[in-house]
Amino acid sequence: MGSGAGAAGGGWSRRRFVGALGGAAAVTALPAPAPPRSGSGPTATAPDRATAVTEQPSAEPSAAQPSKKASGPRPLYVGTYTSVEGGGKGIGLATYDSETGRITGTGTLTGIVNPSYLALHPDRRTLYAVNEHDDGAVTAVRLADRKILGARSTGGAGPCHLSVHPGGRWLLSANYASGSVAVHPLGDSGALGERTDVVKHSTPSPGPGQQGPHAHQFITSPDGGHVLAVDLGTDTVYTYRLDTRRGTLTEVAQAHTRAGAGPRHLTFHPGGRHAYLANEVDNTVAVCTYEASTGRLTIGEPQSTGSGSGTNYPAQILVTATGSYAFLANRGDNSLARYAVEADGARLRLLDTVPVSGDFPRQIAFSPDGTLLFAANQKSGTVSVFRVDAKNGELRLAGEPFASPVAVCALPL
Repeated sequence: MGSGAGAAGGGWSRRRFVGALGGAAAVTALPAPAPPRSGSGPTATAPDRATAVTEQPSAEPSAAQPSKKASGPRPLYVGTYTSVEGGGKGIGLATYDSETGRITGTGTLTGIVNPSYLALHPDRRTLYAVNEHDDGAVTAVRLADRKILGARSTGGAGPCHLSVHPGGRWLLSANYASGSVAVHPLGDSGALGERTDVVKHSTPSPGPGQQGPHAHQFITSPDGGHVLAVDLGTDTVYTYRLDTRRGTLTEVAQAHTRAGAGPRHLTFHPGGRHAYLANEVDNTVAVCTYEASTGRLTIGEPQSTGSGSGTNYPAQILVTATGSYAFLANRGDNSLARYAVEADGARLRLLDTVPVSGDFPRQIAFSPDGTLLFAANQKSGTVSVFRVDAKNGELRLAGEPFASPVAVCALPL
């Protein structure tokens, strides 16, 4: 089973997403975030790419973190595949209205191959993207002027997820095709240093129908004491301790799903004692308990995704900042499932599903204030926006979906 870009993703396989890093970067100006950081830090071995400005006509963390309501247009970045027919040319640039949810396209940041997943530095000054191809890499982009700061190898193939450690000094990435996780240091400028560690998942053996490990996500626990890697191929969530001085990983625990579940995405409840696991292959979700002192995760019984009788591959689950509701993206059923979170996070109760107004929702994300939910629909090449009712968690579609080639990740700022 592929991870959204594989058999489930219209017959594509991750091995088709092969490209070479390089080329010029074309940048469309957006409202600038904070100015670049001062100071020196690691710089990428890849040379800085020439940057040109082009204009086009206007057209986990896991839980939403509420912030003061912003006025005016807000930046939105869209990840895609550049090496497939009909794919994008790089990272899509857009803005959205925080009141109406309306998205306006503004251009493309080119020169980045297969930026299928995006993450933001905690200080909001640097954007990171995976380069999902056989010779996997991660790329850093300074947001103030959209300058590409260079790329570093992940030491594996097909990286599909990345996140920034809360301290802002380490980038964590997951190599799907090779089943490994990697760590890179981050300098004061936001640039990437040479990889400090890469660990391949060798045990347990792959689950039914899997030919090897397939790391799908790499995140930090809410307490900051551990980092957790979700592996679809081995039906396992691995817990590591990250040495924040050396950037090395030490495995401390494993949590196993039932055979063939194919775990894909984990998100924590704001309380920090529970988490929710989306299992791609057997079309289930599960409530997990987390022990901060040991890093041990315990996976509960599988539950319904609310999908119909057809084939469905759950992709990602989110939890509101209040911890009251959770939302699951269903690829195949093309719906968003809404759950009530009960018993201080220990229980999920399925409430309903709503159509995603797109095809194959690969990824979902909250706006920073939690009032909007964005769904990147891979097969329809659209981004749907929903208003989130703070009182009951109901989702209401906010206008027509925004067209964006092979949209696989939407990152609203």
